[in-house]
Amino acid sequence: MRMLMKVTLPVEPFNSAVRDGSIAAKMGAILAANKPEAAYFTDFDGQRTGILILDMADVAQIPTLAEPWFLTFNAAVQFHPTMTPEDLARSGLESLGKQWS
Repeated sequence: MRMLMKVTLPVEPFNSAVRDGSIAAKMGAILAANKPEAAYFTDFDGQRTGILILDMADVAQIPTLAEPWFLTFNAAVQFHPTMTPEDLARSGLESLGKQWS
C-alpha cells in the first residue's frame, strides 16, 4: 500500500546536527533505510517537514520506518494511505455514489 509519511522535525536536535555537520549523514542513513519512492522537504506551520512516499507491504513496517526519525530527531511522524489516479479509478466511486444517494 502506498503511504505518505509526514515527518515534522523539531528545531532541536535538528539545529544541533546542522551545526555540528552530522545532518547529511543522519538524514542519508534514515532515507537509505526508509527507501522512499520520493522524498520532499518543506515547511508546515513554520516547522521543518519531510514528505516521503513509501510502498508499504505490511503495517508492521511502521516502527521500522518511524523509529529512526523519532530516535534521531525527536520527530513527529504521521502515516496517510494514498492513491494514484489508477487506484482511484478502481475504487468504485460511481457505484458508491449510486448506493449512497
